Amino acid sequence: MSHLKLSLVGATALMGSFGFAASASAQAFYLQEQSARASGRAFSGEVADTGAASLWWNPAAIAGMTEGEAVLNATLIVPRGEVADTGTLIRRPGGTFAPVGGDAVTRNPINKGVLPSGAVAIPLGDRVAIGLAITSPYSFTTDYPETSWARYSALKTELRTIDIQPSVAVAVTDWLRVGAALNVEYTDASLANALPNVLATLPDGKQELKGDGWDMGWSAGFQMHNDVVTVGASYKSAIEHKLKGELEVSGLVGPLAGSNLSLSDVEARFYTPAQVIVGARFRLSDRFTLNGQAVHYGWSKFDAIRLGAPLNTAIPENYRDSWSLAGGFDYAASSKLTVRAGVQRTQTPTRDTERDARVPDADRWNYGVGASYQMTPGFTLDAGANYVTFSDAPIDRVTAAYPGTAAQTPILTSGELRDASALVFSLGGRLRF
Repeated sequence: MSHLKLSLVGATALMGSFGFAASASAQAFYLQEQSARASGRAFSGEVADTGAASLWWNPAAIAGMTEGEAVLNATLIVPRGEVADTGTLIRRPGGTFAPVGGDAVTRNPINKGVLPSGAVAIPLGDRVAIGLAITSPYSFTTDYPETSWARYSALKTELRTIDIQPSVAVAVTDWLRVGAALNVEYTDASLANALPNVLATLPDGKQELKGDGWDMGWSAGFQMHNDVVTVGASYKSAIEHKLKGELEVSGLVGPLAGSNLSLSDVEARFYTPAQVIVGARFRLSDRFTLNGQAVHYGWSKFDAIRLGAPLNTAIPENYRDSWSLAGGFDYAASSKLTVRAGVQRTQTPTRDTERDARVPDADRWNYGVGASYQMTPGFTLDAGANYVTFSDAPIDRVTAAYPGTAAQTPILTSGELRDASALVFSLGGRLRF
């Protein structure tokens, strides 16, 4: 049985699908679209701004509030692009390398969807405030047809997270705010890929892994401010996710028929990255504010997917630490209307020669515009729109089905992410009470 389990795990790096790019995200599979206000300036000033809308980036943002605030946002993500075969080869047992076959181009494999988020903050006196943010920082769905050239790497993949962040913040002095929070995350994942049978004339088999789990991290931050400038910094810890679920393999025939199985209580562990966020807001006049923000992502913690009992193996991922840099502005056009814009540059944590069809991430530019309108003295409407462009990137990770067995089947992946972009539309409201 252990021989069969190892061969299945080695087929295509089962859990690598967690890295598939969420098209409008900061990078890899992190979604930063947690505020319509932030979206409009390309996420350039969040760690240094105030109110419940900035809780995800800095728990100190609510310190010193004098009234309660609730925020609700919804973001529509519409990705486009193609993942194309440029010469992928497969060698089945006893044969020679041959084209993998299947559809040579898969267009728009990342599903469009709506990302909700919300937060509430309540003052306890004039210096202390408590808050709660609910977000979904790692969520996406990708869907490759069973006839795709990338079928041995990915078919349908779904990842959902819910982050519940209770926070407390204190205005220590008139110029210093501090805050801390817990990040309680629920993760649910489902992923599938095809498995090659020993003959190309036989239909493919299939493997599917499902799992979920609850895990915890933390956040802390501070802000220093005067009448002209606010400087903010925060740290969000890495979170080790521990999922437990089921693995099912079906459709293998002939000498591989004994590898069909259904396992329960399969364990998987992986890390999502720590973030160090630093930024500032400069009030150049009563109407005009400049924003800047840098984020360092500790993606090197995502070095492997570790599969516990009953599989007991690890799958290398080898992500690298990476950065995003953003700049933007807010302009108060009137007493009720504020307009904003910004640009963000983000480096991918994926590496050439280790990028597969589940993870066609690439360096990107994010251009944002937006506005806020005070509908009533207690309610403000926020809107933002982003256009995200991705660099073309190779998909070139070498894998093997059934490694170390007589049925070992190397797959020399050669593909490319091409012409990828995304449109993102965010709408939110802020209610003061």
